[in-house]
Amino acid sequence: MKKHPLAFRHLALPLAFSCALAALNPAHAQAASGSATAATAQPDALPLPETIVTATRVAQPLADVLADVTLIDRAQIELSGAVNIADLLQRQPGLELSRTGGPGAATSLYIRGGDNRFAAVYIDGVRVDTQTTAGAPWEAIALGQVDRIEIVRGPAAAVYGSDAIAGVVQIFTRKGEGAFTPYVGVGAGNHRTGKLEAGFSGQNGAVDYSLGLERDISRGYRQSDDSPIIDGYRQNAVNGRLGLQINPAHRLELSGTHTDMKAQYNDYMPGLRDRGDSRLDTLGATWSAQWSPHYSTRLSASQSQHRYDDWPSGYSNKTTLRNFLFQNEWREGNHLVTAALERRDDALVNDPIDRSRHQNAIALGYGYSGGPHTLQVNLRYDRDSEFGGQTTGGVAYGYSFAPGWRVTGAAGTAFRVPTLYQRFSEYGAPDLTPEKSRNVELGLHWSRQDSRFGVVAYRNRVTGLIDFGAAGTCASPYGCYSNTGSAILRGITLSGAHRLGGVNLSGSLDMQDPHNADTGALLARRARRILKFSADTRVAGWTLGAELQASSRRYDDAANTQALGGYGLVNLYASATIAREWTLLARIDNLGGKNYQLARGYNTPGRTFYLGLRWTPKS
Repeated sequence: MKKHPLAFRHLALPLAFSCALAALNPAHAQAASGSATAATAQPDALPLPETIVTATRVAQPLADVLADVTLIDRAQIELSGAVNIADLLQRQPGLELSRTGGPGAATSLYIRGGDNRFAAVYIDGVRVDTQTTAGAPWEAIALGQVDRIEIVRGPAAAVYGSDAIAGVVQIFTRKGEGAFTPYVGVGAGNHRTGKLEAGFSGQNGAVDYSLGLERDISRGYRQSDDSPIIDGYRQNAVNGRLGLQINPAHRLELSGTHTDMKAQYNDYMPGLRDRGDSRLDTLGATWSAQWSPHYSTRLSASQSQHRYDDWPSGYSNKTTLRNFLFQNEWREGNHLVTAALERRDDALVNDPIDRSRHQNAIALGYGYSGGPHTLQVNLRYDRDSEFGGQTTGGVAYGYSFAPGWRVTGAAGTAFRVPTLYQRFSEYGAPDLTPEKSRNVELGLHWSRQDSRFGVVAYRNRVTGLIDFGAAGTCASPYGCYSNTGSAILRGITLSGAHRLGGVNLSGSLDMQDPHNADTGALLARRARRILKFSADTRVAGWTLGAELQASSRRYDDAANTQALGGYGLVNLYASATIAREWTLLARIDNLGGKNYQLARGYNTPGRTFYLGLRWTPKS
């Protein structure tokens, strides 16, 4: 596994700034820490319309969202049979996966062909990133913690600041509702794979709570043709949320997650079984307040820490991120005005690097939804301690020109500052500048009852692209980071769903061209054509389903000289409630045993089987 010596150092928020935030105002009553609602549910209340939080950082009815979004709920997650979150996400429109080995190996997720570092990732509103190679450490995020996922494709820096060049992924853990409800799940598969999960959730008066535990193990498989060693992994995870509804207008919430992934691989010493230990911790606290029928606020503080240790090399790095957000919302009829102050602290410890930086930001937003028209405008100014001021903006408009039909258009700018490792490691260059992008897109959408269809065309130009290239001004003779190029991420995504008789059909087709604007070469490990299709039905109490995933040829290197062959996979699954409180799930992935690679020299698992049993008592 290719490793980059990276990490973060601790950086505290100045007391004066935190006091200023507290003096201004608290938090959003409808989206505490990214939750859909903050108020306690009433037993006789009508079902709430589905809402999206991630697109604009405030709760919106799905019908008003102009961004290209996908929702994944708990039922979909359980049926997926996915081993980890990256495997689940790669099945969604516009997303690709690259991994140098098994589930515990370094994993990259590409949204619309953008690099892994171009996706802003949050867990219950807590920012997750690394200051080494950059981007979320997907291998360290446990799927069992997840209750819901929201995916936003397209730049969102005018809402989130640095990082959101290609999109945003927000992960939500379970929130307690209703009576005390425990659950237990066990699963087993080939490669001596095993899964055990347990937890509970519920609500007692003004207090709601949830706690989940998970353990995954696998003997693994032969990940490299150059080595006979079989590499496995072991993952332990815990997540919890605690909420207090002080009164109808005020809510406090605390959330946290911990994941420890230990994965074996072959790289450092030929013939030896190396091991990487990746640990991720998140903690967030939020106060939401509804001061009047029109005005609400949200005040949140959060921290995430990712640490990676490698054996026997002794390599270690630690990234610590802190965020403080104070958001204000004013709703008046069809209008929504938002204003936010945000403080971000990043730190890296990776001997001899011990560096930190911070950003202060102000963000403004305006939304309108009335009749056939929907409008969203966002503007944000970030002041970085190293790179000075960065201004980003976004505007989107939607017009419903006929029943069920809507056309949308959007334009936006985004940026990402270099990581501390890219600047201060032996491969680094202190004179690196932020990567910047300009995106335009146009969409057409249709929906009616159980059917929907959408097509989105986009073009995102990234300038000042940071690459690792030939030796230069840095200390290493092997290569240096530099702002050497630019990239164009363009393409068309078609997606849809339809119920045909008793069969649910859904699918997507991505026709994309993410390439180096200077050389014309396809960006490494990204395909031009990606097809995803699924179908399921109910037969005699069973849910039976099939999935197709197909990808065209890719290249493992920037010069496009090392080809990775295209592939097609067929997956089958079946689930049923076999007793009042017991659910059985069976899956076969890669039914045909296709031999393919997501990174050159690293094998994929081949045909895999999984059988899971879950107990959830009915209240």
